[in-house]
Amino acid sequence: MPSTRRAASSVLLTCLMLAGCSPTSLGGSTSSGSPSAKSAVSGAAGAGREIAVGAGPQKKYTVQQQPAAGSCHYQYLKGEPLEDPKCTPGAISPAVTQSNLKSTICRKGGYTSGIRPSTSVTGKEKELNAASYGFTGRMGDAEYDHLISLQLGGDPNDYRNLWVEPADPGHKKGSGVNNAKDPVETKLHTAVCKGKVTLAAAQQAIVTDWTTALSRLGLG
Repeated sequence: MPSTRRAASSVLLTCLMLAGCSPTSLGGSTSSGSPSAKSAVSGAAGAGREIAVGAGPQKKYTVQQQPAAGSCHYQYLKGEPLEDPKCTPGAISPAVTQSNLKSTICRKGGYTSGIRPSTSVTGKEKELNAASYGFTGRMGDAEYDHLISLQLGGDPNDYRNLWVEPADPGHKKGSGVNNAKDPVETKLHTAVCKGKVTLAAAQQAIVTDWTTALSRLGLG
């Protein structure tokens, strides 16, 4: 019996010295609340970070505080504007889940119009967020955009999910909002409702990079 214990102790010491053993390899188990377990759950959407959960639809929306003026910076990919992930990481609505798609974003008659904040709220937020990003272009050509769109279960009024999206390259000044991100969102919504991709996968693809979201999911 002592020799068996000495052998086990020797194996444990060797493992620790080589840093090559996990709790499970030594006959233990990992806790469901461990970082590895959590990352596995959040990673079910695809390879990416965990997305914040917002407050969801509200009966009455209020103007949300925005990041400090000048603290956010646009990124550009082939001329297309991308959000600053530190300021606009995205946020999902707890009211939309994979199990209730038919009664929420995929229901006949639409879903988004009944949960969208009024322009009296978003108009003020848009001005504040423009200052956050240092946006100085025409406000009428810029979209106050939900990074994860409402039709993909994005939170309606969480500041982490909204940003002033500049017009696309070649956009004619004064012609209003017309961004290339919008049809991407529509195609993802269709794919989710047809069961081609999961809701979580679509949300993760958008926050990773909306310009590559479709190709990332094999949708074109």
